[in-house]
Amino acid sequence: MGSGKRYGGYKSWSWLEAGRDYRAFKLAREVGRVPSKVIELSKAEEERVEEIIRKNIVISLHDHTFVWPENPGEFIEYARNGRWWIGYEGLAVSGLDGVFEGMLDGVAPMRSPDPWDWDNVIHQIGMIQADIDHQDLVFVAKRAGDFERAFREGRVTMVIHLEGPPNIREDLSRVEILYGLGVRCMGIAYSRGNEFGSGLADRVDRGLTDLGYELVRRMNRLGMLIDLAHAGDRTSLDVIEASKDPVVITHAGARALWPSRRMKPDEVIQALAEKGGVFGVEAAPHTTITRNNLRHSIESVMEHFQYIEKLVGIDHVAFGSDTIFGDHVALHSIFREYLALTSIEENLPPFPRVEYVDGLENPSEFRNIVRWLVKHGYSDQEIAKVIGGNILRVVRRVWRE
Repeated sequence: MGSGKRYGGYKSWSWLEAGRDYRAFKLAREVGRVPSKVIELSKAEEERVEEIIRKNIVISLHDHTFVWPENPGEFIEYARNGRWWIGYEGLAVSGLDGVFEGMLDGVAPMRSPDPWDWDNVIHQIGMIQADIDHQDLVFVAKRAGDFERAFREGRVTMVIHLEGPPNIREDLSRVEILYGLGVRCMGIAYSRGNEFGSGLADRVDRGLTDLGYELVRRMNRLGMLIDLAHAGDRTSLDVIEASKDPVVITHAGARALWPSRRMKPDEVIQALAEKGGVFGVEAAPHTTITRNNLRHSIESVMEHFQYIEKLVGIDHVAFGSDTIFGDHVALHSIFREYLALTSIEENLPPFPRVEYVDGLENPSEFRNIVRWLVKHGYSDQEIAKVIGGNILRVVRRVWRE
């Protein structure tokens, strides 16, 4: 049902009155914002793409489905506004049946200056669900069966995913509260270390702490998927060893192809796969670059995919595009300056900056991955695994279904 979504044109917050109940922003286009390339196919290949999407459950392991203002100068105010618009139109044409929603991933202070303040995170979860509950296309996933339901009903199910834990300190009962509010996937650390372990931006990775081991145990017992996308290397290895369930890296790439801390070393990728986990390849601007494809595009993204597939096998790789609706390059630049973030990269080779990732600019273009795979000779069975089957396998095990 990926090509036949039942979208009726709903726009976020349309049940309220603009100018009275909320401030309206002129938002970026969800489809065709920029002239992003479409993988060229023959008529027979086009038909095969549609058939694959129609017959298989398609899931992104990580994206951000909020629509940002057309004017980047309004990004900070929009984020702090505490009300965000979801790209229903873009999701309806994406081919996706499910998406792991990363929300504002710790960049937007609202009620508190700390983006990971407990109240800020709860505010985001509540606002997302308030909007979703007023339309019929998207619903929040709480069970693995919800992916099949979305596929069957022509809808999209959204997994609420926290890239790092909010400030829960030593109160691990708050993990159950998050679960009760719909969170089904959470990271151990968001780039900077915390009380549980080290992040990828820490110069010294001290590994999983004693409290971190308790967090892993609690998430395992609860049935919450563990994400290592922003965890440090040693911390990641500790989590993989400690977890009784498979874990995931929702959005990253291979460090063997690009020497950024944001990418993952072979040792971590192999350990993840040996435990039955899945690696989601990302496409956020200026991340999954390669020395062969320095200008970031779908071609460099897919080079990371092919490297990981050859390293650990087709059963352990998927896609977590990590895209948004709007100017992603400007978003990175503005929030880096606003939050006074320093670069975590060291000694990277020079590469050209792009205005957008050609071929995977926003979540509406996820079906371009299927087009690329068809163009490059992957079988229907292989494609079914990497566009959703592998994710579904892990989710069924971790969520106890």
